[in-house]
Amino acid sequence: MAAKPLADLSQFDFGTPLYNQEEIQNVNPQRYEFSQLTAVVHVDESLQLAVGYKDISEEEFWVRGHMPGNPLMPGVIQCECVAQLGGFYACKFDVVAGDYMGFGGMKNVRFRKPILPGCRLDLVCQITQVRARKLVYFDCQGFVKGEMAFEGTMIGVSISSMTSD
Repeated sequence: MAAKPLADLSQFDFGTPLYNQEEIQNVNPQRYEFSQLTAVVHVDESLQLAVGYKDISEEEFWVRGHMPGNPLMPGVIQCECVAQLGGFYACKFDVVAGDYMGFGGMKNVRFRKPILPGCRLDLVCQITQVRARKLVYFDCQGFVKGEMAFEGTMIGVSISSMTSD
């Protein structure tokens, strides 16, 4: 049985994002085919909650090979989408130290519905624990047309850029 939704998505205006992809890329380091967050539509700092989405096109890098003739969004990419939302929130709102947040792990992830090209994957994440501004635990959910497609706990790790002199 799926968990209760972290947020009532019908309350948010997905047509008027707070942060678009360019603004997200000012915070998140992912680029090109690995940029997996289209927009952020809601932030609630008091609840440490963020809502965003990923528009899934026929041109996604995984469509051709997963699965030919019946492309299904890979679970690991679903998790990456919501991890990028969590990373954006944690860095933009100074939850973690470091330059950006890396994907440190997953717990209790369940995939409930197939996600196909041509749909919008709505994403919700909420911080449940922060450890020394280096580790962040998020409850995360993904929805398509109001139905929960996946859920789980993501672990974010603070990363500082390493440069060589």
